[in-house]
Amino acid sequence: MAIAAMLFTGIATATNGYLTHGVGTKNKSMAGAGTALPQDAIDVANNPAGAAVIGTHREVSFSLFSPMRDYTSSASALNGASPDGMTPVFTIGPNSLSSKNELFFVPSFAMSWELSEQNSLVLALYGRGGMNTQWKGGTASFEPGGPGTGVVQAPGTYGAGTAGIDLSQAFFNLTFGRSTVDETFSWGVSAIAAVQKFKAQGVASFAGFTETFASSNGAQQPVNLSDNGSEWSFGGGVAGGVLWQPVPQFSLGARYTSKMYMSKFDKYADLFAESGGFDVPANASIGIAYKPVERLTLAFDVEQIWYSDIDSVGNPVQNLFSCPTTGQGGMELSSCLGGNNGGGFGWDDMTIFKLGVQYETNGPWTWRAGISHGKQPIGSDQMTFNILAPGVMETHLTAGFTHKQSDTSEWNLSFMYAPEKKVSGPNNFDPTQTIELKMQQFELEISYGWK
Repeated sequence: MAIAAMLFTGIATATNGYLTHGVGTKNKSMAGAGTALPQDAIDVANNPAGAAVIGTHREVSFSLFSPMRDYTSSASALNGASPDGMTPVFTIGPNSLSSKNELFFVPSFAMSWELSEQNSLVLALYGRGGMNTQWKGGTASFEPGGPGTGVVQAPGTYGAGTAGIDLSQAFFNLTFGRSTVDETFSWGVSAIAAVQKFKAQGVASFAGFTETFASSNGAQQPVNLSDNGSEWSFGGGVAGGVLWQPVPQFSLGARYTSKMYMSKFDKYADLFAESGGFDVPANASIGIAYKPVERLTLAFDVEQIWYSDIDSVGNPVQNLFSCPTTGQGGMELSSCLGGNNGGGFGWDDMTIFKLGVQYETNGPWTWRAGISHGKQPIGSDQMTFNILAPGVMETHLTAGFTHKQSDTSEWNLSFMYAPEKKVSGPNNFDPTQTIELKMQQFELEISYGWK
């Protein structure tokens, strides 16, 4: 029921690429810095070793996430017409559009048990990634019959009606943690089941660039490219972490989460590389936490996300130019959409730096703030397809608090603002025009925890 609630409400968490800036209300209010500072059961998502030190705990959270996305495309000197009668041209607009769907509801839940003085078990359910765009309106100009057959102007960003994608990801995490007798060192391992939901619309105009079309010499139209509704994907992976606290004032933590190997999106086998492959990228973090005075804690993390290892995400759009039907002289069917080396979004890996601060008052209040920054993954030469997935955020500013109702229960709140970021570059299929992607984000999360 919880997984269904998360996925059917439509998770969109495009912050660091399409992964969240943190997991858990306290962690989010410190910009995700917390690999060495586990505080709640949900923190096993940030470091499985935290399972051994948090005790018996429960929490449920509800987040309202608001991404505001826009794109503009400039005027073109080609307007969809091939300059040499051989090279296909695809002109977008000129358009200036804002994506629909600017508010998403994201719940999470976690509970932990102390099996013994040294052993603990945690069950957690959360959304870690997602992306949603819906571009209504606009036009595109191209030659559907091939170069020299006549330019057609059609409605929609890609000339196939309303364009966009909807990707949701939910994770079911079961973690075992163990600490040493003196509790200075702990470790944890997680078995993670992952569920994805995806749909794409408005990209049928790229049918001629698919492996299905190219391998049949145009005799077969792809049916698993666009507008096939939602499809589910299932899979999983593992995570491991360690936590070392030689003295109460200092702790060091490290965590690695493997790639999540997922079943393929068969309804979109002509869109994604490897016939619909869409695994979840591996990611890792290392962090420290330090208390210069009794009530003040500083936390610093470095996180790495390996987007480039996921072919459907990391393959550059330029791979398509080796497809026989793109008019660039290429003869590699595997480089067409849906092929093993098919063109994708061209995302780079991300390295994110996170700094958080926490101050505990004499009373029931604990205050938090944080900032994180990482270079966004979209290169200026990867603009055309990333209209669908404009994950351009780099900086996150966060704040939040905890209010203890009693020794066994508390309310937590976090707020995140990601300032507007713009990325621009040439249209890959019409270099005479420029495409600009723009986004800013807000998130408000409330959670209730009890022992």
